[in-house]
Amino acid sequence: MNINASIIDQRLSGIQEEIRDQAQAELKINDPEKLKSLAFVYLCVKTMLDLDPEEVFECLTEGGGDFGVDAMHLTEEMDGEFTVTLFQGKYDRSLTGEKQFGENAINAMINAVRHIFNPQSQLGAINERLKIKVEAARSLIRDGLIPRVRAIACNNGARWNHAAQESITRTGFGEQVTWEHVNHDVLIGVLQRVKPVNATLRLTGKAIVEDMNFSRVCIGRIPVTEIGALMRNHGERLLERNIRRYLGLHGNRVNEGISATLLSDKPSDFYFFNNGLTLVCNDFSYNALQQSDYMVKVENLQIVNGGQTCMTIFKTLEEMQQNDDSSLNDASVLVRLYKLPKDNEDLVLRITHATNSQNPVDLKDLRSNDEKQQRLSQSIQELGYTYRRKRMETAAKATEITSGAAAEAILAVWRQAPHQAKFLTREHFGKLYHVIFAEDLNGAQAVLAVLLYRIAENHRKRPAEGDPLFVRYASCFIAMQMGKRLLQVLKISLDKLDHRNFAQAKTAIETHGENYFHAAVQDVDRALKSLYGDREVSMQQLSATFRRGDLIEQLSSSPI
Repeated sequence: MNINASIIDQRLSGIQEEIRDQAQAELKINDPEKLKSLAFVYLCVKTMLDLDPEEVFECLTEGGGDFGVDAMHLTEEMDGEFTVTLFQGKYDRSLTGEKQFGENAINAMINAVRHIFNPQSQLGAINERLKIKVEAARSLIRDGLIPRVRAIACNNGARWNHAAQESITRTGFGEQVTWEHVNHDVLIGVLQRVKPVNATLRLTGKAIVEDMNFSRVCIGRIPVTEIGALMRNHGERLLERNIRRYLGLHGNRVNEGISATLLSDKPSDFYFFNNGLTLVCNDFSYNALQQSDYMVKVENLQIVNGGQTCMTIFKTLEEMQQNDDSSLNDASVLVRLYKLPKDNEDLVLRITHATNSQNPVDLKDLRSNDEKQQRLSQSIQELGYTYRRKRMETAAKATEITSGAAAEAILAVWRQAPHQAKFLTREHFGKLYHVIFAEDLNGAQAVLAVLLYRIAENHRKRPAEGDPLFVRYASCFIAMQMGKRLLQVLKISLDKLDHRNFAQAKTAIETHGENYFHAAVQDVDRALKSLYGDREVSMQQLSATFRRGDLIEQLSSSPI
């Protein structure tokens, strides 16, 4: 028995219990063996994409007619591109850790890539859960966006064989599709990354070290070969505080640019063309009697900005070593190392936020200590609910509201921007933050928005027999209309909705929420007919319609 495979198997027991009810309700999976396989895919998705539990289950498509795809995740559009990650899981009960990922399974993934991203291709027998995601991807492609695909083969054994690799090579997909193998060893490596990293950094040339405000700063230059060795030895454990996941070397223009600069005729100029790295630690020491070329011993090292640069350097060096190319020995990069007080978590978050502000990032954790978030948390707590400002490993309970869910619901229901609620989540705690969490927002408004939104989302995830097809795409629009009805029933405007009438509003939702939902569905149906007439609307058209917000004007002008 392989020890890492055994550890993962033990972890799956808890996951099975965690997802059992959802698996039965949404995927119709009751068999214990199938549930364990599903739990393995769930763990792979959660670990590799670093998603919240609710988002992870949304990705799962396992079941009959899954087209060889057990999970599928789409990112939002950025710079004319979007990323799709496909997972296929194969779980071996023997736990030897030796069984290879099968050639037939690789061929199934190749076939899935060929068909999913060709809008003209007929899908054939495919389950509805996967079809909804596929048609959403195809609608983006029809709008001119370019898909970047990650195909992740997951098992608790060995990588695929040479014949399977030849099949991948023959596809001609090129750099638009990247192939990754994830097994028990990879999962354990990522799950253990929280262990502190103690390392020695070899700087080159002169450096500046200065003490300030109970902290210490070192600014210097580090060879890229040192960065490569650091990433090889410690990997993603160094990126625990880095708020941007590695985006890959191929298909990401920024990382491709970093690599191209390294591979240029003068790699020694790399220092001048890169913004450098920001590192934090608990402590560092060096020989102050030296004039240059310091060896800096670091405790609990973390990269808070420059994770993309470090991973790209590592991947580029790997490729060059295969070709016996040592031309990067003269390349170096700027490094800023901060020793910070152990009890000053807020300073670490602010440094992370400031140094990463040049690109859109997931800012939920960084906003968690914001005064607005703290005030909202207190207001929600007084209503009998718990507001989770920071991400947690476990799924939220009925009385718990995550900051991400609140942002999405408030933007859809009260700010009447349902398309931004669903398709601009990366900006909820960025450009849209002050729109969503306006100064006059109170806990009652936040909780009621979430309660309404949950009803619409439940129908999206588990459509009732009479629900029309567009319910799978229109939950934010439906929730917006439900919010209008609630205010109409209460005979108040939004600014009058607060703790004083919260109990009345909550009772109205609990008693008549389903009626609000069905009435809102009729609103959306009328708006669709106004836009398209009586002709049949495909899934691709529906996906594009709700993504672009084509119906907002019709819904805003029509009476409730």
